[in-house]
Amino acid sequence: MMKKILSVFFLACCSCFVMAQDNVIDEIVWVVGDDAILRSDIETQRLYNQNEGVRLDGDPYCVIPEQMAIQKLYLNQAKIDSITVNENQVIQSVDQWMNMAVNQIGSREKLEEYFGKKFSQIKDERKEMVREQQVVQQMQQQLIGEIKLTPSEVRKYFSQLSQDSLPNIPTTVEVQIVTLEPKIPFEETDAIKARLRDFTEQVNSGKMEFSTLARLYSEDPGSASRGGELGFMSKTQLLPEFANVAFNLKDPKRVSQIVQTEYGYHIIQLIEKRGDRINCRHILLKPKVSDKELVDATTRLDSLYNDLQANKFTFEEAATFVSYDKDTRNNKGLMVNQDYESSNMGTPRFEMQELPQEIGKVVYGMKVGEISKPFTMLTNKQKEVVAIVKLKARTEGHKANLADDFQALKAIVEAKKREELLNDWITKKQKSTYVRISDGWRNCDFKYPGWIKE
Repeated sequence: MMKKILSVFFLACCSCFVMAQDNVIDEIVWVVGDDAILRSDIETQRLYNQNEGVRLDGDPYCVIPEQMAIQKLYLNQAKIDSITVNENQVIQSVDQWMNMAVNQIGSREKLEEYFGKKFSQIKDERKEMVREQQVVQQMQQQLIGEIKLTPSEVRKYFSQLSQDSLPNIPTTVEVQIVTLEPKIPFEETDAIKARLRDFTEQVNSGKMEFSTLARLYSEDPGSASRGGELGFMSKTQLLPEFANVAFNLKDPKRVSQIVQTEYGYHIIQLIEKRGDRINCRHILLKPKVSDKELVDATTRLDSLYNDLQANKFTFEEAATFVSYDKDTRNNKGLMVNQDYESSNMGTPRFEMQELPQEIGKVVYGMKVGEISKPFTMLTNKQKEVVAIVKLKARTEGHKANLADDFQALKAIVEAKKREELLNDWITKKQKSTYVRISDGWRNCDFKYPGWIKE
């Protein structure tokens, strides 16, 4: 107890400026319990938000420190409750973020310039940030527990809403698809393999660096700008064919055999192994579809379209026995929403903007039950295919009602209940936690006014 009092006394009584002659480099602007929030912490978080396109509702120098203070409350409780996280999941998440950030900004050097820190420092900061976020999420889940709502509770919530307050349910569609992949001539794949063998020879003979060839020729836009480097990944994060070869590499100076995946053809170079994760470079070359093969595939689907119009077989049968799309083939062609940020995730419902662009353009003017003419599109693997789609269902945008939107309303009530439980906990925790806010940081319209104690 005495140690805690001395710690709080030290943080509260000294301004804790880090000085270089008379110039302030950093300062403690908030203290929450035993933990300090530095001006530099807030600035770093502001840069992260800016980099990720996060928009804040209010002054960032008010919103961000309050968000950090709330996190400190959760972290303090997590220490008491001995909550821990899976360190492998933390590392995996950090590696993915670092790869994405470098790809987005252009290079490691540009990322270092943006944050004003070395790459290793950014990674360490991000690791701590992700670790704390995961602890907070577990703490919140423990505080909330499992929320179970009865139909009567959902109906009660709905009955209390005025007509103007009813949530708007946007237009959604359900779409079935059949795709054909144009054949790739043997001459094209042979030419690609010959190029990759030439790259291998140049690297193994010391004529060229693997990273230079990757920057010049690799058709993986995510890694080409980094010299083909993928960052540390586990086996489960890589395609099985790729992982089987990459994890068997021993010599960083040698290049792998040619590996074929659904994305194309690769050669791989080992950079480093750490336990069950690997960092490697790769060069990807994709076979090109010729105009002739594209026309042939379109003609085949056009014939299929005519047979469907003549009712020779159903769209579901065509999807099951003809379609190349393995994700929908066993689902009678029905597409499933994979957007993690969508409330329709895991269902066959899509808002128009959630559909792939080429499909959205075609579906927009279709009637329910109508089948489209063949059109070309890129898959999520960046393969050019020919497709036809059927609009299976359309639910027009409307004000929510219990008959059609019970699950959506239930989700709204659950989210509201979770928010109320956490808000109540934060308000109570504020009262029992020492908080000091420096002058110049207090004049804010805080979400939780209990930070400033008279």
